[in-house]
Amino acid sequence: MLGWVWSYVKPAAQFVIYYFVMGVILQVHRGIENFAIYLFAGIVVVNLFNEAFDNATKSIVENSALVRKIYLPRELFPLTAVIGAFIHFLPQLAILLAVCLLVGWAPSALALIGVIGSLVLVLVFALGMGLFFSGLNVRFRDAQNFVDLIKMFSTWTSPVLYTWMLLRDALGDHSWLFYVYMSNPITVAVEAFHNAFWGATVPDPGATPPHSTVTTLVGIVVVLLALVVGQVVFRRFERSFAQDL
Repeated sequence: MLGWVWSYVKPAAQFVIYYFVMGVILQVHRGIENFAIYLFAGIVVVNLFNEAFDNATKSIVENSALVRKIYLPRELFPLTAVIGAFIHFLPQLAILLAVCLLVGWAPSALALIGVIGSLVLVLVFALGMGLFFSGLNVRFRDAQNFVDLIKMFSTWTSPVLYTWMLLRDALGDHSWLFYVYMSNPITVAVEAFHNAFWGATVPDPGATPPHSTVTTLVGIVVVLLALVVGQVVFRRFERSFAQDL
């Protein structure tokens, strides 16, 4: 019961803080209609990745008794952690849906397909990264510190608290950095949520990111590479899990 309550409390607290800082103090919301929906649609995606990634990283160490005593595919522990994070994500998605319906949400079928695809993208990316760092975390417990840094960057290096247009204008002549930024799988998923939820509640959501198809494909390739590399590294460290734990 408390787990479900925290599924509401944590994103609500983040939303209030971010909205106060970005909307009230910095006045970012002036150029974004329905800024609250724009902000929350991005927050739920980043929260899903951060929770799934963090839980997957700690899954082997936290289940050390089972790992030492029972033989089973050890990948089940990170996988179960990712599934648990997805279950905690569902109440947040329900709140987002309810608010969007209240303001006249009218999404397209293509946008909804994009939401489903982006959820798969985030979950697979979190699993790949979780496999990589869960293997490292057994041997080198300081790996958790790198995970905390990545979680912090995932919030600020995606268009959650600002729009991609602001970053494009800020980079100026360094356009290649902008495309690297837009190829981030979390950014791809956040923009898919913005398009499906926030974009369907405003009359003019603005232009779509340039070369979005290419950046999406690059993001998919990055996710697949993360999954393959994560599995290889996990298998490499799995041989000594019992001794290291």
